Amino acid sequence: MSAAQGEPPLFLSATHPCSYLPDQTASTLFIDPRFPVTPKLVGDLARQGFRRSGDLLYRPHCQDCQACVPVRIPVDRFAPSRAQRRAFARNEDLQVRARPAGFDAEHFVLFLRYQNARHPGGTMANLDPPGYMRSLVGRHADTTFYEFRAAGALAAVAVVDLLPDGLSAVYTFYDPSLAPRGLGTHAILWQVAEARRRGLPFLYLGYWVKGSAKMAYKTRFRPLEAYRDGLWSALAES
Repeated sequence: MSAAQGEPPLFLSATHPCSYLPDQTASTLFIDPRFPVTPKLVGDLARQGFRRSGDLLYRPHCQDCQACVPVRIPVDRFAPSRAQRRAFARNEDLQVRARPAGFDAEHFVLFLRYQNARHPGGTMANLDPPGYMRSLVGRHADTTFYEFRAAGALAAVAVVDLLPDGLSAVYTFYDPSLAPRGLGTHAILWQVAEARRRGLPFLYLGYWVKGSAKMAYKTRFRPLEAYRDGLWSALAES
């Protein structure tokens, strides 16, 4: 992609420590933040393996490594495993409510509890309310915060972007004391069902990184498609 023919200018970041693989460096390709972004462009970029973090539209672009692989679930062909069916059944009591993409103090408290339990010391664990919003909400995205409540108590929040051809799972956080419920798995299964209900063919899951334990869960959702060499194709069993 280049700036010709109205396409957005691209910039390459300096190298920085890799977030996924120890002792590795990374660099990131990103869209010029000044470029006027439309919902159609966001969808086009998602189909080319880009992701969103706040207003930033980016894709890993490392000189000697292609470990970050964009993946998506083709919802009409997805079939949950036995373990996933059990996780969904454990959470049938949850009520789901759509909330607009704005700051909510209850959400933020849960977000911090999740970060401190699951990712202590991580960069997101120290976010203040403005930083939290800058990370999850973007000016050019059609974003919804889906609440999952158990007997009225907030159990999880899934931050989801609506794209022309699917949903994009931006981020999910949940009450760490409810980990046995499998809320992360349930949130993805719910998003698959929601995409199907809307008649959208894909749920975009971001990047899968072979060798990264925190990304391994994505390969449990089958079939899964990967974007490599400009094409989406089935991710081989691994």
